[in-house]
Amino acid sequence: MAPVQRPDNIATMINGVERYNPENINVLEEYLSKQCESGEYDLEANLAILKLYQFNPALAKEPVIVKILVKALTAIPAPDFNLCLYLLAEHSHLESIEKLTELQQLLEQARYAKFWQSDLKPWTAVVPNFETEIRLVIARVMAMSYQTINAASLAANLGLTGDAFDKFCQGQQWQKSGDLVQIPINKDNEAKTVVIRENIKFEQLTKVIGYSNEM
Repeated sequence: MAPVQRPDNIATMINGVERYNPENINVLEEYLSKQCESGEYDLEANLAILKLYQFNPALAKEPVIVKILVKALTAIPAPDFNLCLYLLAEHSHLESIEKLTELQQLLEQARYAKFWQSDLKPWTAVVPNFETEIRLVIARVMAMSYQTINAASLAANLGLTGDAFDKFCQGQQWQKSGDLVQIPINKDNEAKTVVIRENIKFEQLTKVIGYSNEM
């Protein structure tokens, strides 16, 4: 996701008492639509919309809720999606929320191949670059977890095949060689030597020695 560049008027609306002014809702919703189009993401502004919906149920719009949740999915493993759900208790019965929650669980459980088998068209219609952003989420997890991974397994996790898969690997600077993909070493996937130190007090040592002498 692109770093957020929050406009001054939005910053004013989501800080202080203006955060609870229902007259701001239309401007905040338009800002959300721009996030969906541009690839930017502003969690605080989106939570402000849900907070206004919580205090003013008549203002709530399901299409807007869906946009917020779809954007929150692209922030996994950050807890953004759950933060949004906390403010949507009164709307939890909506089918769209149930389906998006199922997708969230698949992503958090790293069941990526199953995720790509789901019908994602409704969500890509809301956020055009949704699939791309999710692939970047999965790529970050792969880069943290592996130095070498089976190419077929990685392709299934990314929901890609053929040239599209090869191009994605090149974009991540991953080296595909035969049936394997090499992921550059980083601070997360680097094997680290674990040194275990035991602190034994002198009193404990003398007890062990004394016990050995008695044997």
